[in-house]
Amino acid sequence: MKKTLIGALALVGLMSAQASAEPSAEALLHQMDVASDTLDYEVSYIMVGKNSLEPMRFRHARVGEHAFGHLMYLSGPPREVIRRGDEVSYFEPGYDPFTIASDHIVAPLPTLIQTDIDVLARQYDFVSMGESREAGMACQVVRITPKDGERYSYLLWIDEESKLPVRADLLDRDGDPLEQYRALSLVVTPRISEAMQQLAELTLPPVLKLPATNHSSLDWQVTQLPDGFEPVYSNRHRLMMTKRAVESQMFSDGLFSFSVYLAKADDVSVREQIVRQGRRTLHSVISGNAEITVVGDIPPETAKRVANSVRITDNGEKASQQVEQ
Repeated sequence: MKKTLIGALALVGLMSAQASAEPSAEALLHQMDVASDTLDYEVSYIMVGKNSLEPMRFRHARVGEHAFGHLMYLSGPPREVIRRGDEVSYFEPGYDPFTIASDHIVAPLPTLIQTDIDVLARQYDFVSMGESREAGMACQVVRITPKDGERYSYLLWIDEESKLPVRADLLDRDGDPLEQYRALSLVVTPRISEAMQQLAELTLPPVLKLPATNHSSLDWQVTQLPDGFEPVYSNRHRLMMTKRAVESQMFSDGLFSFSVYLAKADDVSVREQIVRQGRRTLHSVISGNAEITVVGDIPPETAKRVANSVRITDNGEKASQQVEQ
C-alpha cells in the first residue's frame, strides 16, 4: 500500500513537471510571432471560405536587415504581392501595379502573424488545447477567444519544430468556421533567402504619395465601441463611382477591424439591411436624414450595436451639410 502511494505521488509529480515545462499558450504565440518574422521559409497553403478555395504560396526571408515577402496566387489570372522591408507592391490583373509604404501585406494570410500579441492579450484569452497533427507535422493547438464575446475567435495549429502556424480557423460566435488557412507543405531553409535576393534587384513601381489622412473631428461619433477597438483614422471623401459624399471612421483592436460610414440618405437608401459574407459583415440603417453603414470583420450583432450607437449632431442636419460640402 505504501509503495503504491509513493508511486502514485511520483507519477503526479512527473506529470506536473512535464506540464510546467511546456510553454504557455501566450508564450507559444510569442514564439510564433518571432518565427514568422525571422525565419526563412516557404509555405504552400489553401484559403478555404464558405464557397471558395484559393491555393497560394508565400515565401519569407531576412535579406540584410529587412524582411522580404513574396505571395503568389496559384490559380486564375497571375496575381502577386512583394514586400521589401517597409514597402509593399501589388500586382493585380486589370489594374496598374502600385507600391505603398507599409510593413504589412494585405492579402489572404493569417492576421495573427502581423499583430502584437501583448496588445491582443488585453482583449483575448489564450488557451492551450493540447497536441495535434496538421500537414504531417506535430503541432500545439491554441485557442484565441475574445473576453467580451463581441468578435470572432481563432483556433491555431503551431508547428512544434519551427513554431510557424500551419493552420488557422476563424470561428464565429457559435464555433463554426468562417475561414480556414491550411498549409499543405512547409519548408524552412536558408536557400529561401538566396532566392529572395533577386527581389532586391527588381524594379518595382514607385511608392504612392497618399494624401494626408484627415484626423479632424467629425460631426458624429460612435458611442458604443467593443472594448479594445481604437480609432485608426477618419476622413471625408467622395465615392469613385457615384461621387457620393461620405464621412468614415475606421476602428481596430489589432486583430479585427471595421469602418463606419455616414452619408446623406437618398431615394435608393434602404431603411435597414444586414449582410454577412464569410468574415465580412455589412449593416446599414437610416437615422434621421443620414445613412449609417458598418462594414468589417465583426459579427452581425456587433455591427448592429455599433450602427445604433452612432450619435449625430443636431439630428443629422449639420453632419449631412458637412458631408455634402
